[in-house]
Amino acid sequence: MPQGSKTKIMFLTRALKKILDDKEIRKSYHEQLRKACESALNQLKAEVTKSNPVAQDKSSTLPLPKSQDPDVNADDYFLPFELACKSRCSRIVIASLDCLQKLIAYGQLTGNGPDKAEDGKRRLIDRIIETICESFNGTQTDDGVQLQIIKALLTIVTSTSCEVHEGTLLQAVRTCYNIYLASRNTINQTTAKATLTQMLSVIFSRMESQAAAEQASRDSKKREGPKETTQYANQDGNRSRTDTDIDIDNVSVVSENSLATSSDEVRKSTSTTSDTVSKETIQSKAEEIHEQISQAANNDKATSDAEKSEAKHNSSTSSHLDGIANSAVSCNDHEDTNNDKAAKVSNEENAETSQAEQPEEEVKAEVVTSPEDTSNVSTENSITNNIQDANNADETANATGDSVSHAKFSHILQKDAFIVFRSLCKLSMKPLEDGYTPDSRQIIGVINNILESHELRSKVLSLELLLSILQNSGPVFRTNKTFIDAIKQYLCVALSKNGVSSVPSVFELSLSIFLILMEKFKTHLKMQIEVFFKEIFLSILETSSSSFQHKWMVMQALTKICADPQSVVDIYVNYDCGFSLANIYERLANDLSRIAQGRQAIELGANPVQEKSMRTKGLECLVSILRCLVEWSKDLYTNPHASIHAGSSIASSADFALSQDEERDATVGDSDTESLASSVSIVPADNPEEFESMKQRKEVMEHGIRLFNKSSKKGVAYLQEKNLLGSEPSDVASFFHKDDRLDKGQMGDFMGENEKYNKEVMYTYVDQMEFSGRDIVTALRLFLEGFRLPGEAQKIDRLMEKFAARYCETNLSNGIFDSADTAYVLAYSIIMLTTDLHNAQVKNKMTKEQYIKMNRGINDSKDLPKEYLEKIYDEIASNEIRMKQSSSNRPSKHPSQTMLSEKHRRSAYKLEMEQMAETAKALMEGVSHMDTDFIAATRVEHVRPMFKTVWTPLVAAFSVVLQDSDDQITSSLCLEGLRQGIRIACIFGMKLERDAYVQALSRFTLLSTNSILAEMKAKNIETIKTLISIAHTDGNYLGSSWLEVLKCISQLELAQLIGTGVKTHPLEDPDATNLHKATNSKRLALLQESIGETSSQSVVVAVDRIFTGSVRLNGDAIVDFVRCLCQVSLEELRSAHRRMFSLQKIVEISYYNMGRIRLEWSRIWAVLGEHFNEVGCYPNEEVAFFAVDSLRQLSMKFIEKGEFANFRFQIDFLRPFEYIVKHNGSITIRDMVVRCITQMVHSQAHNIKSGWKNIFTVFHLAAADQNEAIVELAFETTNKIFERHFSAAVDSFQDAVKCLSEFACNTSFPDTSMEAIRLIRTCAKHVADSPNLFRDHGSEETTVVDPDRVWQKGWFPILFELSRIISRCKLDVRTRGLTVMFEIMKTYGQSFKPQYWKDLFKIVFRIFDNMKLREQKTDIERAEWMTTTCNHTLYAICDVFTQYFDVLSQVLLDDIFVLLNWCVEQDNEQLARSGTNCLENLVVSNGSRFTVTQWDKTCSCIEKIFSNTLPRQLICWRPKLRKDSSIETMSTEKLNRSEVVSHMNVSNDDAPLPSEESSTEDMIKSRSNEDIQNTKLLAALMIKCVVQLELIQAIDNIIFYPATSRKEDTYYLSIARVIIESFDPETMKTSGMFSHLLSGELFILLDCLERSHKFASSFNSNDVQRTLLWKEGFKSKAKPNLIKQEISSLACSLRMLFCMYTDQKHSDVKSEVEARLLRSITDALVYYPSVTSEHHRDAWTILMVLLFSRLLQLNDDDFRAHVSHYYEKLCNLMELELKPEIRYLLRRTFLRIGSMFEVIPPLDVHD
Repeated sequence: MPQGSKTKIMFLTRALKKILDDKEIRKSYHEQLRKACESALNQLKAEVTKSNPVAQDKSSTLPLPKSQDPDVNADDYFLPFELACKSRCSRIVIASLDCLQKLIAYGQLTGNGPDKAEDGKRRLIDRIIETICESFNGTQTDDGVQLQIIKALLTIVTSTSCEVHEGTLLQAVRTCYNIYLASRNTINQTTAKATLTQMLSVIFSRMESQAAAEQASRDSKKREGPKETTQYANQDGNRSRTDTDIDIDNVSVVSENSLATSSDEVRKSTSTTSDTVSKETIQSKAEEIHEQISQAANNDKATSDAEKSEAKHNSSTSSHLDGIANSAVSCNDHEDTNNDKAAKVSNEENAETSQAEQPEEEVKAEVVTSPEDTSNVSTENSITNNIQDANNADETANATGDSVSHAKFSHILQKDAFIVFRSLCKLSMKPLEDGYTPDSRQIIGVINNILESHELRSKVLSLELLLSILQNSGPVFRTNKTFIDAIKQYLCVALSKNGVSSVPSVFELSLSIFLILMEKFKTHLKMQIEVFFKEIFLSILETSSSSFQHKWMVMQALTKICADPQSVVDIYVNYDCGFSLANIYERLANDLSRIAQGRQAIELGANPVQEKSMRTKGLECLVSILRCLVEWSKDLYTNPHASIHAGSSIASSADFALSQDEERDATVGDSDTESLASSVSIVPADNPEEFESMKQRKEVMEHGIRLFNKSSKKGVAYLQEKNLLGSEPSDVASFFHKDDRLDKGQMGDFMGENEKYNKEVMYTYVDQMEFSGRDIVTALRLFLEGFRLPGEAQKIDRLMEKFAARYCETNLSNGIFDSADTAYVLAYSIIMLTTDLHNAQVKNKMTKEQYIKMNRGINDSKDLPKEYLEKIYDEIASNEIRMKQSSSNRPSKHPSQTMLSEKHRRSAYKLEMEQMAETAKALMEGVSHMDTDFIAATRVEHVRPMFKTVWTPLVAAFSVVLQDSDDQITSSLCLEGLRQGIRIACIFGMKLERDAYVQALSRFTLLSTNSILAEMKAKNIETIKTLISIAHTDGNYLGSSWLEVLKCISQLELAQLIGTGVKTHPLEDPDATNLHKATNSKRLALLQESIGETSSQSVVVAVDRIFTGSVRLNGDAIVDFVRCLCQVSLEELRSAHRRMFSLQKIVEISYYNMGRIRLEWSRIWAVLGEHFNEVGCYPNEEVAFFAVDSLRQLSMKFIEKGEFANFRFQIDFLRPFEYIVKHNGSITIRDMVVRCITQMVHSQAHNIKSGWKNIFTVFHLAAADQNEAIVELAFETTNKIFERHFSAAVDSFQDAVKCLSEFACNTSFPDTSMEAIRLIRTCAKHVADSPNLFRDHGSEETTVVDPDRVWQKGWFPILFELSRIISRCKLDVRTRGLTVMFEIMKTYGQSFKPQYWKDLFKIVFRIFDNMKLREQKTDIERAEWMTTTCNHTLYAICDVFTQYFDVLSQVLLDDIFVLLNWCVEQDNEQLARSGTNCLENLVVSNGSRFTVTQWDKTCSCIEKIFSNTLPRQLICWRPKLRKDSSIETMSTEKLNRSEVVSHMNVSNDDAPLPSEESSTEDMIKSRSNEDIQNTKLLAALMIKCVVQLELIQAIDNIIFYPATSRKEDTYYLSIARVIIESFDPETMKTSGMFSHLLSGELFILLDCLERSHKFASSFNSNDVQRTLLWKEGFKSKAKPNLIKQEISSLACSLRMLFCMYTDQKHSDVKSEVEARLLRSITDALVYYPSVTSEHHRDAWTILMVLLFSRLLQLNDDDFRAHVSHYYEKLCNLMELELKPEIRYLLRRTFLRIGSMFEVIPPLDVHD
């Protein structure tokens, strides 16, 4: 016989014999049991005999063949054990249960076959469990029996050889549950509780393992293709079976890790081998459990051992349930041993179990009552009956209206788990006894009594088991829709009731369950979590009457939530960014801030220590929130000191990114089997921009709602304006229905208004309500739930009228109301009745008869049924019509603490908790069927708006607590919070928030100037250390907040000096500058003691590390750091106690950071340079000297590094030297700067590149100094540079020449000026000798082509600076400069291109610039400038033009003509003369090379000059009329330019009349002003006259060469005087430019001469005008005349006409020339007789001689034509007294006329 059969027979035989050996078996009521046992023994013996007929002939070591090995079926021997379990003898029952347990444990008894006793209607295992469960008869059941029942049920449920499902499984669980409640044995209670935990673990683990195996099978099929798979089926063939491998550790505790391990093993075990191993493992573990249970039962006799065992079990259970169940188990110490009370509890518990399994509709309507007196017998019966009723109820629930029961399960194991879970949820909803209320006695006494309540123990146990299920939940439970719906509909509703329980253990368990739901199920419970937070937890924190214990537990739960970054961010994303959801995150932060500050409501019964701990806990939560935000955004944070380990940092960042992804993925599951639910729901995308936009819209909506609650019209208009509310009435009505945040009173007022739009909204609002099937009271309740009736009767009337119409419309088949008027009147009467019955101010209440009487005849003159009205009256009397409470209508949660006594607060707390529970339950039931998307946040961008939302209350909390508390823990928390807040603000660049946090932190260092250092405490020292640490770790992000940090470091240095005794003046009061003088030694010692810790080595090292670590700051951070350090440095220098600490640190960090890339260093130096500029110009020479010396050291070190070509970093670095020299007024500092630069040149000239520009700029500034030493040193160094380093400084050649120019312009040192000009001339030689030197440098200037580089870099600067010297210096220097400039032009001009000449003459022409001329101080200087420099320049220009005519004529002729025109127009006679002379010389020298175009331009220029210089005002000028005759008599000769010294304006006509004396003085001044103007005008006219004469002479010289005309006049005059008798034609041959000019050009010149002649003739003939001018001082010696101009212009004109007339080249225009000539001669002959003045007539002599001489030279034909034209005029001359010369020529003329016309004989040639 096999070993298994022997074991089975052994168990059966021993158990049956043990039963038969008991003395109780002999009693008559055990006769059936005895017979059954004996029959079973006989049958076993027969089986043994039958199986061993030849045993003696065979070896016992060899097993029988399989065909001969009989297997004893233990299922056939169950009857005797069933009867034994029903025995009254506990020993028999124990033996029977023990045998059953062992048979099942070893797989001998499976019960999987049909129950033959009931014809196979159910399986035998169901009967076995029923039998075992029926062995428990309530509190009277023996403790050993209870333990064996627990043992047997655990074995069955955990066994792999038999299957228990549905009602049977639930019966086993309930039996253990009842044993825990009814047993008075502590060990049994603990064992039952642990067994329940183990059972639930096995049930749910099997479900998860089965799902994992199925998933693995499906995955295997997908990978390997279709294969045959082994299907496991039970004996009925209709259930699939899953092999599980459950690791059972201990009966008193189930290890979560072991369960997880076993679950993993189950997933991996898919073969037969693993199945066998799992069975063996379960059997072995079951045996261990049973042995431990047996040992515990044997030790039950000893009380002390029982207590130790209880403590052991309690400890184990507490460890397993995370400390929650410890308080519940410990309540066993208070258990009442009264049998009546135990029976009562057992009865109620089973009634509860039965009720819990009823359909939801029945459970809601049922009111559970507990009878006060029940007997033990009835209790036992009720327990037994209720167990069966519970089974039936569960089956009934599955077959009836439970919505969840209709769900389809993929496996029977899922249904088992669901049934158990639902039962526990319903058990947890069982209410406690009504007698235990908080207001019946003191809180502590009440809690002790409640702990003794078995209802409470049942509730606590159910909650603990639910907690265990949730903690060990797998992916199926967490994702299957059936279980999720069960959590929503059962567990969450249960928590909404238990979450406001006054029992701490229940409340704590509820919180623990909620935390598990938050951790593992939040993706499915979005709406439920909102209800928990909004209606329960936060409400408890905010209410003033809640107990400290409740608030403390809520704070502990919040601490855990706030410690999880994923949860914190998810709360914000899903709720605060949800458009219609509560701002949980913001509200939580505000509440925690109030708690931390101590501004929350004082808790009920809290002492000061508890209040302090509460504040600390609130602070911890706030810090945890910030830690979460920092943790969430740590991907964006870069530690500036992590770069030293670059390789490791990269690896660690990669590891961190991977771990972060794994952590975020863990929200879905933490094992591979989580993929089972991956397709259950699609998680919405995490879009931070979209959430931020939604958050903004939500804020707008909330603002609109707040506005609505103040003024409904404004609120509606605002929301419509923001497009958050439609304009249609239906939109507003729907908005009123949906949003409960609206003020109900405002809603009623809005809808009650008589406006059209308001009435439409009201109509639509009512029409959207459904009243069908409701009585009028219920409908009215529903109607008035949404708003509050307004106080105005007309508004109420409109509302009730619409209500009545809608009610009748939806209840047409009512049959009670004949019309809507009836409903209207009745509704009105109901409202009146409500007010009358429930208003405390109404003393005489309305009776039922009065109410009936009031409603008579309202139904179309008929009465409503009396019973109907009585029913309405009774309902209103018992249940007032109340408006639904909204958030805006709820009472304040912070009432005045002084107005409420302790008793009133407890009562208020009870009411609040009840109301809270009702609201939470209603809301939870309302959202139980909602499916909303829960967004799992993944983006770091959420942190910015999260922090922006709560930073204000957080910084307020940290500041207040840090200010008020000296406790080390709270101070550390505050500092940590500020630190984390700074980190977040820094990472996201939130400047305002960052500055606020840093300022708050720096304020508590007590290092600000307004703080008192003597009050420094330990927290202030820690604040200093924290601030320094922040600067070290977050320096890359501090930005402008570095200012506060560096200010504190600066003051810290001062505090260290005071602490070490180096400085003895404290800074308590900065306004009292002399306070330190009165400080005695004792006070100083106290001060040094309080701040001595600031000088500790750690602080000093940390501060130094900030500056040395600046090299690790990024490019932007170091710039901010330097900028703030410079600002602090300036504040130190400007303070009363001047220090240079920060200035020294600036020098240090400059050294440290000089190795940065040039791009970063240039940004740093841009800030440092400005600071050195300011400090270098500081009034205190010590500070400025230090700055300059530091700058010198930095510069030398920087220049040592050298510089590549075409870079310009040295320029930026050395620029502060320029600024200091320019702006510092101290000679010492300026001298030091020059010496620093000199030293730099001597020692580092080979490394200087672009820095030469700064060096020459410094010397340029020094060159203008008035200190001889500075100027000499600068010039000496400059001279050496040119001698030794010219090639190195060629890039800065322009600055070098500019520097020399400045030396030349320093009037204080003329010798230096001349030497500077000499060096400039030397520079020109360098440029000419080494052009390649300039061509090869400066290649970075891409705009300058290579051929032009020599000009741009070499020649142009030289010539430009020479022009500046000419413009700025005194006469001798500028003359020397002018000479050198034109020498350079003449010497090196052959290499200049036309464009170069054009640029050059732009420089030269600047000498004549009007703006430059106006800069002269006086007219004398201006005249000197024109007479000397301009004059010299004009001639030099002409010389250069003539020398380089071929080049310059094409580009500069026009400009030169413009310049000459300008010179001629000036008021300086010498310059005007020089202009005409230069014009003459230019044309005479170069005219022969002029082109036609150039001659045209020349003639146009001459014409323009003629026109502009014609003194036309001489003819029309009139002096102004004088008002005072005495003034008129004043001699004009006395008024000249030297006498006019001032210029005054004429008095205003509106001014009061002055006295006679003052009036005369004013008139004299006015007259003087006029004379000045007249004098200037007349002087200008005189210059024009001179210019006209010069121009005439210039034309004459140009046409005929200088002196030709004069020689001709002399010759003609000699003829006239008969000095020369013969005529030599060669002598009169035409010369000059006449032959180069065309006729048109000559005509232009003739026109100019003709206009000039006519003007002069006109003026000379105007004797009146001449007299007037003479009186006004114009040529005061005699009357002014223009005789010379008149004669010269006509003489030149006649010469030109006679030459053209006789020149064959101009024969084409001879007729025109002849006409002009005839006209001119005729005019002259007419004008000459009219001249009356002898002087004038004498002047005409030479002209008349020229006229007659030229006329006589004409040939006969031309002569005939001429004399015939003006013969008469010639005759008229005979009447005059003519000069002999004229008479002579006239005689010859007439003789020729007579001879020509044959009046006389032909003349001899000599005639």
